[in-house]
Amino acid sequence: MARIAGVDLPKDKRVEIGLRYIFGIGPCIAKQILDKTGVNPDTRVNQLSDSDVAKLRAVIENDYAVEGTLRSEISMNIKRLIDIGSYRGLRHRRGLPVRGQRTKTNARTRKGPRRAVGGLKKKAPAAK
Repeated sequence: MARIAGVDLPKDKRVEIGLRYIFGIGPCIAKQILDKTGVNPDTRVNQLSDSDVAKLRAVIENDYAVEGTLRSEISMNIKRLIDIGSYRGLRHRRGLPVRGQRTKTNARTRKGPRRAVGGLKKKAPAAK
């Protein structure tokens, strides 16, 4: 089992796909990493030698921000926008879409479930 950047890579997948399980590594960066290390992208993760895993680990740790480092960097960027009071920061603070999407309809993911405006009315008891 290959463990890189604190993530256990799935055993039966190709290395090119398995690297994508690390936060911050997508298809393009996975190919770049494999080109730098010289590891065959068609190799399965469980067939990697210890030296291949060490090469991959070294390149990822030295050249790329992944997992905790990347998450903290993203949160610091959002915090900076909020602190300086930019428009994007205000949208983050209010929990609304940041990138210009419409909010009259849609945007339920950011806004959350619909809120009842007038409260719920109780049903009148049924007459016998």
